[in-house]
Amino acid sequence: MAEPRKRAGLFDLRGVLALLFAVYGVVLTVMGIGFTTDADLAKADGVNVNLWMGIGMLVFAAAFGLWVRLRPLSVPDTADTADKTDA
Repeated sequence: MAEPRKRAGLFDLRGVLALLFAVYGVVLTVMGIGFTTDADLAKADGVNVNLWMGIGMLVFAAAFGLWVRLRPLSVPDTADTADKTDA
């Protein structure tokens, strides 16, 4: 009976990227909601860029987090690779 494969865990770059995008997304969303002035809106042709980019980054972070949960990386066992090279 085969043993379950080990997961990559903290070494999975997708999780790190999801966390990074989430942090920056929260910062931009808060800046867009609470700290956008009329001058900032005038520079961006009336679009609250911080708010929309923050929301986009939060959606991207959620997608990456979902991807990590649904398709975790598995690390091959060293015995499996040794068997393949001997054959």
